[in-house]
Amino acid sequence: MLNFFVRKDVRKILKRKDSDAGERGKALEDLRSSLFNVFRSPEGAKRQQQQLCGPATALTFNFVVAVGIIFMNKLVLKVVGFQFPIFLTFIHYVVSWLLMAILKSLSILPASPSKSARISTLFTLGFVMALSTGLANVSLKYNSVGFYQMSKIAVTPSIVLAEFVLYNKRVSFSKVLTLAVVSFGVAVATVTDLQFHLFGACIALAWIIPSAINKILWSSLQQQENWTALALMWKTTPVTLFFLVALIPWLDPPGALSFNWSFNNTSAILMSAILGFLLQWSGALALGATSAVTHVVLGQFKTCVILLGNYYLFSSNPGKTSICGAFTAIAGMSIYTYLNLRQQSSRTSPRQASTLPKSKLSKENGNHDGNYGAESV
Repeated sequence: MLNFFVRKDVRKILKRKDSDAGERGKALEDLRSSLFNVFRSPEGAKRQQQQLCGPATALTFNFVVAVGIIFMNKLVLKVVGFQFPIFLTFIHYVVSWLLMAILKSLSILPASPSKSARISTLFTLGFVMALSTGLANVSLKYNSVGFYQMSKIAVTPSIVLAEFVLYNKRVSFSKVLTLAVVSFGVAVATVTDLQFHLFGACIALAWIIPSAINKILWSSLQQQENWTALALMWKTTPVTLFFLVALIPWLDPPGALSFNWSFNNTSAILMSAILGFLLQWSGALALGATSAVTHVVLGQFKTCVILLGNYYLFSSNPGKTSICGAFTAIAGMSIYTYLNLRQQSSRTSPRQASTLPKSKLSKENGNHDGNYGAESV
């Protein structure tokens, strides 16, 4: 037996096996190191996010989660009877922060860019996130789903005007006309589900400006710098939690701690919180992959799909006027999407056709990669 193992050919086989095992171990270590570097490097994490979650994937992800959380929050606020919308939003962000803390402890949370945004910008983003999400849930408590969705129509012109003032970002006439058709169609589609409540209407009006600023900041920070959605959420969530705590005494009724925290009620609230984390993440991905206006148009598409789905699946009869309005809005959204795709293809085709080096092209044509204002909606 000993003579067999000391033979020359056997020693070669064992040595080759040891070498193969060493190579496999080295390959696994390199793979582990590369994955670690992808998440720890802001540039690598940003490229990974763009590769795995393009515009179509991000918008679809956000659409599915947004539809689910509207009905889930309505269930929590109406059926479960949890009449504390700001505290519900606070629970959402606490769960989101805990989930991101787990990712960070596992070294999966993407790192922040080395040249981070100014503290004032992150502080402003956290503040408007608290107002936007909190006031949205308050509006959903007092208003019908139709009125809640219709109030989003005013967000579109607010974003267009704010981006023009802040970034000199212009919108073509064809897109303005298309957005007008979309807004008109949504208004007609939701007119039969408008339950007016004075306080709810005031909250809906107060929600418009923070919502527009929130979407603009999320989109610009991700497109101008190497911020990923999760890294930006991790930085701004503590600020959002602070302002939500300040809003609770003003907008929530007393008695949150004396609520009937049964297993079923707590499970529904936790499910809403998990959907809230997914909504925030998917919304950030969509804003980073597209634009603020496109994200609002997706919200209008969601409204029309909910209305038509209730009509075809559950025999709900909103009326012929609402159905025609929904189809009109969907047609306008389709044209808007076509205009966006044509604009993107016209931008990328000259770059693909050119054979000049990138540095030479940037000198001749100008480097517009970081110029947010040079792009159009």
